[in-house]
Amino acid sequence: MSVQDILDRARARLLRVDPQQAAALHADGALLVDIRPHADRAAEGEIPGAIIVERIVLEWRLDPIGDHRLPALAPDTPVILICNEGYASSLAAADAQHLGLTHATDLIGGFRAWKSAGLPTTPGGTPPIP
Repeated sequence: MSVQDILDRARARLLRVDPQQAAALHADGALLVDIRPHADRAAEGEIPGAIIVERIVLEWRLDPIGDHRLPALAPDTPVILICNEGYASSLAAADAQHLGLTHATDLIGGFRAWKSAGLPTTPGGTPPIP
C-alpha cells in the first residue's frame, strides 16, 4: 500500500471543507487546529483563533475522553485540522475520527488555501499547546 492509498482512504471518510466553509464553521464554534511546524507558522503566518498543536502530541490533545485533551473537547465537537497544503491534515483528521471525534475533518488546500482566499492571518510564531 502506498502513501497515496492511505491518503485516499483517509479522505474517503472525511467531509473536507474549503477555506470559506472552515471560516463559517469556526464562527459557529468549530475548533481550528493548526498542526504545522513552528518554522512554517513563523514564515507564513497563522489563522487568528486557531489552536496550535504540534503533530507529535496531537492524538493526546484530540482524545475526547483523555486526560490531556483540549479544554471543552467532546466527541461531537467540530474540529478542522490544518497543515500547509491539506495532506498531513487529512491523515490527522482520519486519526481524530478513529479517536471518536465524529465531526473531525480538514481544510482543503491547508493554510496556503486559507491565505490565498484572503481570509485573516496574523504573524506566526505562537507557542503550541504543550
